[in-house]
Amino acid sequence: MRDIILTALAPIFWGTTYVIATELLPDNRPLLVATIRALPIGILLLLTYRTLPKGIWWWRSLVLGALNIGLFFALLFLATYRIAGGVVATTGAIQPLLVVLLCWPLFGERPAPAVLLAAGMGVGGVGLLVLDPAARLDALGVAAAVAAALAMASGVALAKYWPRPVPLIVFTGWQLTAGGLVLAPLALVIEGRPPLFTPINLAGFVWLALVNTALAYALWFRGIERLKAWQVSFLGLLSPIVAVFVGLLLLGQTLSPVQIAGSILIFCSLVIAQRLSEARTTPSPRM
Repeated sequence: MRDIILTALAPIFWGTTYVIATELLPDNRPLLVATIRALPIGILLLLTYRTLPKGIWWWRSLVLGALNIGLFFALLFLATYRIAGGVVATTGAIQPLLVVLLCWPLFGERPAPAVLLAAGMGVGGVGLLVLDPAARLDALGVAAAVAAALAMASGVALAKYWPRPVPLIVFTGWQLTAGGLVLAPLALVIEGRPPLFTPINLAGFVWLALVNTALAYALWFRGIERLKAWQVSFLGLLSPIVAVFVGLLLLGQTLSPVQIAGSILIFCSLVIAQRLSEARTTPSPRM
C-alpha cells in the first residue's frame, strides 16, 4: 500500500499540469515548455551525482528518455494547446489498456478479461468526468494526444523490462537529460528564440520542473520498479480527476451529476486493478 500511495502522488501532481500550462506559461510554445520542464532538472541531477550511463545504457537511456520525457512532453503540450483539456485527458486514459497489451509480448502476461474491463471502465469514467460534448476536436491535437499516450505506455513497459543499474534519482536524471536534449534543438528550429519570461511564467516553470517533473518522475519510476507495469498505468487515471478538482477549486468550475458518476467509475476501475494485482501476487495457502 505504501508503494501504491507514493506512486499515486505522481499522477496527482501531473493533474495540475493543464491549469499551469494554460494559466501560467507562455502561449503556443509546447516544445519550449517541454524542454524547460525536463532539461534543467536533468542536468542538475547529472552534476549532483556525477554518474553517466555505461555500455548499453547509453542507448537505453536515450530510448527511455525520448519515450517517457521527450516525445511524451512535446506531444502532451501540443495537444494541450490545440484541444480542450477534457479531450486530452480522455485520450490519455487509454494508456492502461496500451500498457496491458504491450506487457503481453514483453513479459508473457496475457491480459485477463477483468483487467481489460477495468481499463475500459477507466476510459469511460474519464470520458464522463472531463469530456465536454461541445469540445472542439482538432485532428492534429487528437493525434498528438493519442501518440503521447502510446509513447508513455511504451516507456512504462520498457522501464519495467530494463531494470535500472543505478540509484533511482540518477536513473531519473538520465531520462530527463536525454529527453531534454532531444527536445532542445527541435524547440529552437521550430519555435525560434524563447520569449522574455514574466514572473508568473517563472513560477509556473519552477512548479512544473521541481514538483511535476523531478519529484513526480522519481516516484513514478520507483513505482514501475516495485509494482506491475499495468498496475502503475492505472494509477495514471488519477491525473484527470485531480485536473477537474483543481479547476473546481481554482477556476470556479462546477461538477455535474455525470461528472460525479465518472469519478466513481474511475475509482471503481482503480480498485478492481488493485484487487486483481493482490489476487495475482498473494501465494496460495499450503495444504
